[in-house]
Amino acid sequence: MKKIIASKNAPKAIGPYSQAVEANGFLFISGQLPINPETGEFPLGGIGEQTKQSFANIKAILNEAGLTVDNIVKTTVLLSDINDFTAMNEVYTSQFGDAYPARSAFAVKDLPKGALVEIEVIAAK
Repeated sequence: MKKIIASKNAPKAIGPYSQAVEANGFLFISGQLPINPETGEFPLGGIGEQTKQSFANIKAILNEAGLTVDNIVKTTVLLSDINDFTAMNEVYTSQFGDAYPARSAFAVKDLPKGALVEIEVIAAK
């Protein structure tokens, strides 16, 4: 059985997908663009600000499911430019305590809406 999770404090899905799906003790959060759910826009600035917003969206969805970043076991980070990796990583590091989740990071040709970053996560209950 699966349960759809949706938070009003994260941007609505911009396509035919759910913000998150809970199944078999795991929460699968769709890739979160750095969209501010109140304005529908990306934050001003660069990769650092966009990474912070993507994590704010992830945290809102985790909270809706009764979880925190401590429950994250795997992340996938998509970057529109691999040269942003170091700056993204500085913000990424600040989002966790000492126990980091497993991670993959890729540069991709383009991200929706011209975003600089998109982050998806898997969390365990």
